[in-house]
Amino acid sequence: MSEIVVLRNPGAGRGRHRGSLPGVLERLGAAGHAVRVLDAPTAAEAEQACRDAVAAGAGALVAMGGDGTVHLAQQAVAGTDTPLGVIPAGTGNDFATSAGLPADLYAAADAIAAALREGRTRALDLARITCLDGTVRWYGAVLAAGFDAIVNERGNRMRWPRGPIRYDLAVLLELVRLRPRRYTVTVDGQTSVLDAVLLAVGNTAAYGGGMRICPDADATDGLLDMVWAEPVSRATLIRIKPRVYQGTHITHPKVRSLRAREITLAAEGIVCYADGERIGPLPVTITAVPQAVHLLG
Repeated sequence: MSEIVVLRNPGAGRGRHRGSLPGVLERLGAAGHAVRVLDAPTAAEAEQACRDAVAAGAGALVAMGGDGTVHLAQQAVAGTDTPLGVIPAGTGNDFATSAGLPADLYAAADAIAAALREGRTRALDLARITCLDGTVRWYGAVLAAGFDAIVNERGNRMRWPRGPIRYDLAVLLELVRLRPRRYTVTVDGQTSVLDAVLLAVGNTAAYGGGMRICPDADATDGLLDMVWAEPVSRATLIRIKPRVYQGTHITHPKVRSLRAREITLAAEGIVCYADGERIGPLPVTITAVPQAVHLLG
């Protein structure tokens, strides 16, 4: 019987679930499979370990962590028959929430075990990113390529202060420098130019710990949702941003959206992030891939 392989990030959720692993493994083992935790101290090693496990015929790959951990696991299972289980143990868990998975770790493990026993999965779309150099990455939630991506990039460069407050400071610093960026966007083969301060492409609705930037995105429709904010003042952006948590920003007269199967984004000086992970500089091409992952639970 194929084993269940678990990718665990012990630092996810600022370590608050560090002691929950034995209980999770016990519940996963109730499916009747052997359970093995991957030993992978770095992100690169974790991704390779996931790929090796899938190539070796793992019965399932389970990601225990936040969106970054799920993102690593998706690189291995995308386009394969190996099912993916998600045990949300991060601070945001946007992919798990959008997919309707249990928020409690043990309930999520029980749901995965039940799905394995019953041979039951749900097929969901993923988004495939193709970079200029040909590198391919997959994501399940949202790709940011506007103000939020710029803030992420600045925050990651900063060495002080430590902790989440670093990103709060990065927001303030980038608000001071706020300016529209010019994008060349190709949507299903049709190219146009637009100016925007916010821009995101969603496979599912939320990023950043519950911000519903693409509130109508559906991971079963075979389409991407692109949402952007046209040039606005700092004061207007500050008013729009809190509305993102409810998804009501989409009704603002300066916010636009569209749906497409494939979108190419190009802009000077923008590094994009997907599932909160750094992807690289634009241009990138994003393609909706229907039923690219088989989700347990």
